[in-house]
Amino acid sequence: QVHLVESGGGLVQVGGSLNLSCVASGFTFSHYAMSWYRQLPGKEREWIAGIAHTNVIIGYLPSVEGRFTISRDNPKNTVYLQMNNLQPEDTAMYYCSRGVGSGYFGQGTQVTVSS
Repeated sequence: QVHLVESGGGLVQVGGSLNLSCVASGFTFSHYAMSWYRQLPGKEREWIAGIAHTNVIIGYLPSVEGRFTISRDNPKNTVYLQMNNLQPEDTAMYYCSRGVGSGYFGQGTQVTVSS
């Protein structure tokens, strides 16, 4: 079965950086696009970045473009999200997902940006 494990979240000050990781198992990772989502407090989960199985970037949510970078390492079954210049409005639970809209998510990793 699809299994996704996110890590790398934490508490960071405004302007700081974090690099999230997501290790996948239970499917042929190199055959699937991967995405990152986030859920802000009191709001629905939103897609923020996607990458095709070929390493082509699918796109970014406009509010994170230029600050966040999605990447993947197919031999390691891992997708990453490098987040720079973090702002308080980036505080959320972050999830990786297989594809876009697949409904497969990990347990999430919390990112808190303090001012």
